Amino acid sequence: MDILDIIAKKRDKKVLTREEIHYFIKNYVSGEIKDYQASALLMAIYLNGMNNQEISDLTDEMKNSGDTLDLSDIPGVKVDKHSTGGVGDKVSLILGPMIASLGAKLAKMSGRGLGHTGGTLDKLESIPGCRINLSEEEFKKQVREIGIAIIGQNEDLDPADKKLYALRDVTGTVASIPLIASSIMSKKLASGSDAILLDVKYGSGAFMKTMKDAKKLAVTMVNIGKSLNKDVKAEVTDMDQPLGMAVGNNLEVKEVIDTLHGRGPKDITELCLDSGAIMLVQAKIFNNKEEAHKALVENINNGKAFEKFVEFISAQGGDKEYLYHPEKFPVAKNIIPVYSLRSGYVNRIDALTIGESSMRLGGGRETLDDVIDMSAGIVLNKKIGDHVEKGELLATLYTNKDNTKEIYDKVVRAFRVGKTVLKRNSERILIE
Repeated sequence: MDILDIIAKKRDKKVLTREEIHYFIKNYVSGEIKDYQASALLMAIYLNGMNNQEISDLTDEMKNSGDTLDLSDIPGVKVDKHSTGGVGDKVSLILGPMIASLGAKLAKMSGRGLGHTGGTLDKLESIPGCRINLSEEEFKKQVREIGIAIIGQNEDLDPADKKLYALRDVTGTVASIPLIASSIMSKKLASGSDAILLDVKYGSGAFMKTMKDAKKLAVTMVNIGKSLNKDVKAEVTDMDQPLGMAVGNNLEVKEVIDTLHGRGPKDITELCLDSGAIMLVQAKIFNNKEEAHKALVENINNGKAFEKFVEFISAQGGDKEYLYHPEKFPVAKNIIPVYSLRSGYVNRIDALTIGESSMRLGGGRETLDDVIDMSAGIVLNKKIGDHVEKGELLATLYTNKDNTKEIYDKVVRAFRVGKTVLKRNSERILIE
């Protein structure tokens, strides 16, 4: 077998066998196949696609390219959740304690934020003392005992994805559904959970810009799960505006606390309740989503969901006093109100612009080496459909930087205000 033959085969729109995919992954990870050869194959896949069997085989070979996590010694169904990324997406920190408070076992490995999207690990680290680097035994013990742990990704898991992801980034082959799907699913499957819920975002703040493309990616990933005998479901959800009101690390943690007390924004509360109900059925704790949804609402109202959050953060070294007293979190020295230039209805909030602006205020990173200001970010005062008067508050910028005029102007322009309310499709679809 030869890599040149494999490249030529995919170049000519032919189907690769499991053996050919195995040969490619094994020898690329070992260094026998060079980056320039792998780049040629990635471009051929980008241009010509893959069928369902090829995508499934590629995912499985990537998953098996390094260590895999064995969670079989933890009782019950282990569940995991993955979002394709967005702006203000703090769902894992709300959803995890909610379902764990009802007996689910959430064993989750997460990533850091890059560019306009925030990372769950960064939000956790904005809580003083909170550790995201647990050993495998600590991780499993915590899931076993309190039902939830969220940690950084194991460096030895899925080395094929790490190499391929970096190569795709510099060869113009990122936007390929077979390559996106295999990247996400190989990591999730290597993490050892029995059931996975995917949240595939679409809109201005998401990687997939249209519902059509997001649905195609969701269907592809659910099919991978079916082919590998895993319970995988996917929600296709809207990211045309930020999720919730807060964007930025400790700002989002404060919103997590509010939501777990029943005071959260409507959009993020509804998403967490819907997703939580699906996951509780996947975990076989409830027979249907209606019963699960009712129990989740009850555990928010009686405080059990918030107390599980405190237990989870405390187990990972976080100072629980910040959770009981959010006013203890550091506040940026510059708090800048953003006012509307006209009266009318908010018809659009460009999530990408809000995410990029939060990053430039210090709340995110352009490269993995950048240091985040945990107090920086943006808090919205209006959402799509809201009425606003000229001169009324649209949002507030939080930053320790001093030259913010350009960012201010971009945030003002991110809000499109019109005379009438535009009809908007924010449909949520479940793929199973």
